[in-house]
Amino acid sequence: MYGPTDLKKNTLITLDGQPYKVVEYSQKVMGRGGSIVNVKVKNLVTGALLPKTFKGQEKIEPAEVTNKTVQYLYNDGDKFYFMDPTSFEQYELAAEMVGDAKDFLKEGNEVDIQFYNEAAINLVLPKNVWLEVTYTETAVKGDTSTAVQKDARLETGVEIRVPAFIKTGDVVSVDTETYAYRERQK
Repeated sequence: MYGPTDLKKNTLITLDGQPYKVVEYSQKVMGRGGSIVNVKVKNLVTGALLPKTFKGQEKIEPAEVTNKTVQYLYNDGDKFYFMDPTSFEQYELAAEMVGDAKDFLKEGNEVDIQFYNEAAINLVLPKNVWLEVTYTETAVKGDTSTAVQKDARLETGVEIRVPAFIKTGDVVSVDTETYAYRERQK
């Protein structure tokens, strides 16, 4: 069981028999009265966002969620298809469930799918992914400091800001939460 102050972003909890993920967290300390924790939670089955407030010593049940590492195969616009590399069992997730994670899915990459009561409910990306730059402007000669940023399109179609020295064809690491450039592959 969790207490309200044990919650943090991405913690999985059960409310009314449904699995939720904490997407926002804030805490107010009320003098001798303890603390109040305000969270915004996302229902992992329906995708609905819900504000929730927990007080003092309330007990919150963790969600019984299991993770399975799968390989991304392809999408047809409405559904995304994945395969377990050991059993070859295939899973499909609705485009709404995948959400912005689509920006970082490349055929053959491994990701985790979360299951609740044997049903696939959520996609978990790694913190960083390596993607090839398919288009970016060439840097102006002499303007190659890391402070100068420019737009770059990656192989999945997502556009990010990169330092001026990055060229088309370079492979870069991108933070999947913030869309921030991290480093160039050596």
